[in-house]
Amino acid sequence: MTVNLSERRPQVAHRAAVIPAPVPARVRVRKLALEVARFGVVGGSGVAVNFLVFNLALHGMKWAPMTATVLASVIAMGTNYIGFRFYAYRDRASRTRGQIALFFAFSGLGVVMESVLFYVGYHGLGMSGPIGSNLAKALSIVLASAFRFLVYRTWVFQHDARRG
Repeated sequence: MTVNLSERRPQVAHRAAVIPAPVPARVRVRKLALEVARFGVVGGSGVAVNFLVFNLALHGMKWAPMTATVLASVIAMGTNYIGFRFYAYRDRASRTRGQIALFFAFSGLGVVMESVLFYVGYHGLGMSGPIGSNLAKALSIVLASAFRFLVYRTWVFQHDARRG
């Protein structure tokens, strides 16, 4: 009896799909706490840049309050990208044009949010002068940072599924 090799089908080993084990809650909480801490380090340095530029422009150079706050926020946004990309979210997907575009789009929305909130505090609530303006700036940064944290971790610096 001869066997026609063209009719013979190759043997395919069936392997069960490998499903990763669920990550324990304490590990997820620890990872999130570390992420929040790293975000805080980068964000804290960005806040320092933001306040330094803001006070220099508003109180030192006597620029208009809105010009000072927007300029300070934009400069801080640029320094924050470097910190987020290479420190806070260095374990996430590699840098792409799309990631950079998303970062600056969401950061731009954050600058708008921060500026509107600052405007309300400075002009609407009368938080002017050196202490009041810095308090208005601080409140606007805190509220806009909550938005930034959520969008950066969700859409900008996404986990790379291949890295786990």
